[in-house]
Amino acid sequence: MPNHMRLKILLPFKVFAQKEGVKRIVAKTTQGFLGLLPGRLDCVVALTPGILTWESESEGEVVVAVDEGILVKAGADVFISVRNAIGGTDLGKLHEAVREEFMKSNEQEDTMRIALTKLESGFISRFAELQHG
Repeated sequence: MPNHMRLKILLPFKVFAQKEGVKRIVAKTTQGFLGLLPGRLDCVVALTPGILTWESESEGEVVVAVDEGILVKAGADVFISVRNAIGGTDLGKLHEAVREEFMKSNEQEDTMRIALTKLESGFISRFAELQHG
């Protein structure tokens, strides 16, 4: 059984972080917080915007803000694919970034999806009227 994990955080167009010797990871999922240790069973979980924490021997505890995405644990490898990530600042600023950046963009996307759904349903209704008229 491995006693360390390899962590790779992927953004849409680049690798945000790649770490060796990770002892533990804590991520916010749709079901609450998930803690990963090296011996944990493999899994796939959906992530929500929040704070991701990992601990390694070389860096100690590291925190980054991440947007929604997915986490895959396969053996000693943990892959986290998110839309955006912010690091290199204090925890308070990271929490603020989650609220301001990630939650706002998700709300805007929800509003856009609702508007597109209304537009599509209106188009379908008018098309149906033309077919029957």
